[in-house]
Amino acid sequence: MNFLAHTCLVADDEALTLGGLLGDFVRGLTALRGYPTRVRLGIRLHRFIDRTTDQSAEVKALCRSFPKPFRRYAGIIVDLAFDHELARHWPQYSDISLEAFDLRIRSILARNQALVPERLDAFMRYADRRGLFAAYRDEEEMLTSLAGLGQRLRRANPLHRVDEIWPQVREDCAATFSVLYPRLQGEVADWVKRKSTTTGS
Repeated sequence: MNFLAHTCLVADDEALTLGGLLGDFVRGLTALRGYPTRVRLGIRLHRFIDRTTDQSAEVKALCRSFPKPFRRYAGIIVDLAFDHELARHWPQYSDISLEAFDLRIRSILARNQALVPERLDAFMRYADRRGLFAAYRDEEEMLTSLAGLGQRLRRANPLHRVDEIWPQVREDCAATFSVLYPRLQGEVADWVKRKSTTTGS
């Protein structure tokens, strides 16, 4: 799952939402100590979501179905494809518009600026220029984001050419998301309830 899914899954909890945004930028257990308890829980939840998604039978099968040389990068492609599917079907998963949700995310970051690392700030500046997250409804924007991500990777990769295979993987990505995401909603709710009780958050 990518930024949009991570934040949508905990949209009613500001600290968990912030942790979901920070999850890709905070590594290891030691780094967690600099954050408030509930934000730490959100970062750990981000890791749980990633692990649960990556280890699911549906996502493993989907990634194996990608043609070479894209298979090696299938996890990255699937992450953004899932955000694309979530954005396309947003009213099924949220009571507010995607545009309003965009603004809410930016407000959360503004209120917690002292906790936001530069790399996340840089991504949000990019998101503002591209009109993300709402723009993920447009598959061309999703493909553009993949190409941009590929440019930031050190190793040569085919992410700028995902449009070549997108027609053949589009339906499988959509079908996998439609099965996985509702199940993940329940698993996230159970995880948060269990961990909140354990930590006293």
